[in-house]
Amino acid sequence: MMRSLLIRGMLAGIAAAALALVIAWIYGEPQVGHAISFEEARAATHHHGGEAAEAEVVSRTAQKTAGLITAMVVYGVAVGGLFAIAFAFAYGRIGAIDARATAALVALGGFVAVVVVPFLKYPPTPPAVGNPDTIGSRTTLYFGMVALGLLGTAAAVIVQRRLLPRLGAWNATIVAAVGFAVVVGIVHRFTPEPDAVADGFPATVLWDFRIASLGIQVVLWATLGLLFGALTERAFRTHQAEPAQRVSSTQSPHISPPGGTR
Repeated sequence: MMRSLLIRGMLAGIAAAALALVIAWIYGEPQVGHAISFEEARAATHHHGGEAAEAEVVSRTAQKTAGLITAMVVYGVAVGGLFAIAFAFAYGRIGAIDARATAALVALGGFVAVVVVPFLKYPPTPPAVGNPDTIGSRTTLYFGMVALGLLGTAAAVIVQRRLLPRLGAWNATIVAAVGFAVVVGIVHRFTPEPDAVADGFPATVLWDFRIASLGIQVVLWATLGLLFGALTERAFRTHQAEPAQRVSSTQSPHISPPGGTR
């Protein structure tokens, strides 16, 4: 059972990554190109053209084709596998809802925890633009926010389930959501914010890049939740129908004698 869920999650993750890749090519890559042009122009100004440009280790064409495809597929497979594990843990424990609804809720929770919580404090910046002196600290703080999002989401679910008998589903959900928002807000307020953008970088390009990055994640998580839920719901129905079919096939049919009973 768990093996089939993992395989299904990874396949759904690949499909989600393929759709997200289209968004990355259309909206994300142009902003990356603008950022690289800005960095090259700034470097040329600082060196006054007195130094030869460094040779590219990986060409820009390879970066936005094979490199981007590989990164998205690996990310999709990893997220899909973890999503399947989260679904297996949540199914049947967050109310009397079917596989599709459970997958949708897990996708929403994962999106909030992994994307929204760190995005609000440390939004992504285009490559070649961030301050290289703060890469290490920014990476640590970002993954710390991801951990906060995951732990906070898990805690909110536990609180909601424990308050459910006393407050009802609606009020328990509101209390848990407000508590989650308060904790995240407090942590955001007191965590440092290192310098991540070079002076003079176009604000429009930065904004468009961040919106594109958020759009990629929205498409990936939405596709993953919807596709995984539909496939799992279908698999569950097929699995439940098989025993009934086997039972009916082993029963001998009742044949009435010719002319009816006498």
